[in-house]
Amino acid sequence: MQHVLALIPIPVQAGFLLVLSNCFMTYAWYGHLRNLATTPWYIAAIASWSIALFEYLLQVPANRIGYTELSLAQLKIMQEVISLSVFIPFSVMYMRESFKMDFVYAALCMVGAVYFVFRSA
Repeated sequence: MQHVLALIPIPVQAGFLLVLSNCFMTYAWYGHLRNLATTPWYIAAIASWSIALFEYLLQVPANRIGYTELSLAQLKIMQEVISLSVFIPFSVMYMRESFKMDFVYAALCMVGAVYFVFRSA
């Protein structure tokens, strides 16, 4: 297995794990608003913490792997871009929120952030 992973670039490995991590994170943060809206907040909190465990089981290795080749700022911007990329489909498809052009504008701002953080790499 180590030989197969050696063929995949470190930023791709970290990015893949961060995408999976963000799927869990987004659901843990916001899924209870749809699924547990009528339950007490502490039940929603326990459910969210349970889901967030899986986020951390993916996020910690992602950051450790990524930090071997990427700076802390690069990892953070990568995570933010991934977070927005996961959040928009989640909010539109799962939470049934309407798509807004502000999502596009936010994404363009993130493109600028990516440029500035990675330009000196």
